Amino acid sequence: MSNTTIRFCPLGEETIATMIPMMEAFYAIDQYPIDPVRTQQMLHTFLQEETLGKAWLIMDNAEAIGYTILTFVWSFEYGGRIAFLDELYISDKARGKGAGGASVAFIKTQQKALDLKIIYLEIEPHNAPARTLYQKYGFLAHTRELMILK
Repeated sequence: MSNTTIRFCPLGEETIATMIPMMEAFYAIDQYPIDPVRTQQMLHTFLQEETLGKAWLIMDNAEAIGYTILTFVWSFEYGGRIAFLDELYISDKARGKGAGGASVAFIKTQQKALDLKIIYLEIEPHNAPARTLYQKYGFLAHTRELMILK
């Protein structure tokens, strides 16, 4: 990105209000439900419990243009702590200008810094640009299927 400086600022109590509208915009892309009040409460809990994960605002100079969240899990199969790249959002106006690549590169540095054995992520089948971006930075399609229990 020309004339910009992408940086990653750890989410703090004082920046939760900045993150909520971006989360709403991200969830709206695929029409996922989001309750801003509950989400704010969850972010407060997330920040108080360091074992849950890490979150960062993605900044372009002084403007928040996105955010990313890693959540932690312990895995015997992989020999320690692993992470789930739970969310990575770049605002519409910042997409296609290098912020996504900078964000995935940053996440890769966090894998080493946080001693994460692997990082999982999920993408919607229709999101070919995200798939291409993640593959460019070394993420591979997994041979296992993702299942959930609600």
